[in-house]
Amino acid sequence: EADLVWHNWDLYMDEDDEGNRPTLDRFTEQTGLRVDYKIEIDDNDSYFGKVKDQLELGQDIGADLTTPTDWMASRWVSLGYVQKLDAANIPNKANLDPSYLGASWDPNRDYSMPYQGIIGGIGYNKEAYKAATGKEAPESIADLFDPALEGRVGALSEMRDTVGLVLLSQGIKIDDPSSLTEDAFMAAVEFIQKMEADGKLFNIKGQSYADDFRNDQIIAAIAWSGDMTGLNFEAESEKYGFVIPDSGSTISSDTFLVPVGSTQKANAEALINYYYDPVNAAELAAWVNYVTPVVGAKEEMMSIDPELAENELIFPSEETLAKLSSFRPLEGAEEQRYSAAWARIIAGV
Repeated sequence: EADLVWHNWDLYMDEDDEGNRPTLDRFTEQTGLRVDYKIEIDDNDSYFGKVKDQLELGQDIGADLTTPTDWMASRWVSLGYVQKLDAANIPNKANLDPSYLGASWDPNRDYSMPYQGIIGGIGYNKEAYKAATGKEAPESIADLFDPALEGRVGALSEMRDTVGLVLLSQGIKIDDPSSLTEDAFMAAVEFIQKMEADGKLFNIKGQSYADDFRNDQIIAAIAWSGDMTGLNFEAESEKYGFVIPDSGSTISSDTFLVPVGSTQKANAEALINYYYDPVNAAELAAWVNYVTPVVGAKEEMMSIDPELAENELIFPSEETLAKLSSFRPLEGAEEQRYSAAWARIIAGV
């Protein structure tokens, strides 16, 4: 029987050719704690929909550790659906990149710890994209709506990434309330709705969009950076690419939380602490290729793979960070209106 259950997203853990998960296996060897690792999250809203009734009652959701995206994590924290972390059990918290401190909903990270930073941009099948368009790689969001790609383009059901990237392409600063107004948001949603109605989009879905790449149903998509690396690993090739569009990309982070009903909080804290060891963080990042929030991981990466230590998608330089924006926080009523407009789009696919 497992000592803790972890709910996570697909393509988010190191894995060898035999299907083993080396860093998780080493955690078990070092601590004796067995982890039941479950790929349960496809997108934030659908996952929350599955567990919110139990959370509201303070019941066990069947997970001791889970990793929703920061905006959803803030909802769990504000609703009292998580347990306060015991910093004494997480000494490696000292390695947290200071840029992840100061969020209004958990300024000192008493209730949450970042797992990975996520860049949203354009993922594409290199060969198929060139064959269809004659171009080596997409450069802009507009390139996704090239007639040559009609019906072969995916988009994420994650509102802040898909609408966020379209807003950026329309010159809207998504981190600035005076720029990202309700009018601007609704105009971007209308644009996506039109693309959908015109047959430009194959699908709007959660992380299962990766299946549409695997099945060659799509050529390009609004996608998450590390997923393309994971798909390349599966395909044992460099079949897929990822680009930050010329208008910029979204950045967010998926976040460790211990749900309110878990009885294994100390074991979950041991796992968080383990992944905040720079050696383990670097090994994980070498596989998932997402932005690591752990200071010291870059130095460790130099010994694992010097080329990856220079990878801007794992260790963004100041220049790359300047191209990344976080979708600004939404207040209650505003969040409801934006989410309702977006839900209607998803339902229309």
